[in-house]
Amino acid sequence: MSLTQPQFPVYIPTKGRHKYMITSKVLTTLGVPHFLVVEPQQSDDYRRAVDQMKLDATVLEMDLTFKDRYELCDDLGLSKSTGPGPARNFAWEHSIAAGHAWHWVIDDNIKWFYRLNRNLKVPVSDGTIFRVMEDFALRYSNVAMAGPNYFMFASRKTAMPPFVTGTRIYSCNLIRNDVPFRWRGRYNEDTILSLDMLKAGWTTIQFNAFLQEKMETQKLPGGNTDEFYLAEGTKREGQKYSDTGTVAKSRMLCDVHPDVAKMAWRFKRWHHHVDYAPFKARKLVRAEGIVVPEGINDYGMVLKIIK
Repeated sequence: MSLTQPQFPVYIPTKGRHKYMITSKVLTTLGVPHFLVVEPQQSDDYRRAVDQMKLDATVLEMDLTFKDRYELCDDLGLSKSTGPGPARNFAWEHSIAAGHAWHWVIDDNIKWFYRLNRNLKVPVSDGTIFRVMEDFALRYSNVAMAGPNYFMFASRKTAMPPFVTGTRIYSCNLIRNDVPFRWRGRYNEDTILSLDMLKAGWTTIQFNAFLQEKMETQKLPGGNTDEFYLAEGTKREGQKYSDTGTVAKSRMLCDVHPDVAKMAWRFKRWHHHVDYAPFKARKLVRAEGIVVPEGINDYGMVLKIIK
């Protein structure tokens, strides 16, 4: 298998955004084939968009019974949107049925991916970084999830380790299929899953060496923007965001994991604050039979100046 592509399947849960296809366009440009997990009533729109935009994507119609079985972590049932969790669980089961040990699930609003190296954030031109993250995660028997940090959280002028462990994995998740967890929660399901794993004794790997540039929350129509943030809050004149639209999202996390999560007012809207300190001391455990070769392996990645 080519080292310029991931070895595990890639899924993008998406709803109401067939006109944009942000992440799908990026992955197609990088040469990474992927699945779009959509609700049946929108599948024709997405298939037409895939054909018109010539995307390297396969549209998967989500089994809607995943919504009925989903653990919402509140008592509101299906009276409001379930969020993307059921689609993510559908992707998880689809990858298992196909015989894969891990899978990727990526948000539909990722603008690009980068390598952070020697004080430079360099846009990548193929899928090599996904293969690197996979190979590194597979070295260890106690890693349940891994993924790249956000572009905005990694300063190129600050000394940063190539990766950190014991923290949340957002928006671009490499998940081990045989762990006893599934996505849950109407909101904040990525943080809930990360904490579920960490509290059960597993660990996570967040890469600073590889970054994802995600669009700002509430900027792209469709998805959670329409179903949660704008519907549940007020966007006042001159504001970029609905300042109260994320209250329910943050409150749910605090209700599910109250020992480590608290509400916090930051950046002119409500957020959650999580204390990951209890999980930082956990060591990576080398998987049986793994021999790490000496020296630096750049997987063929080179720095090129494109004029």
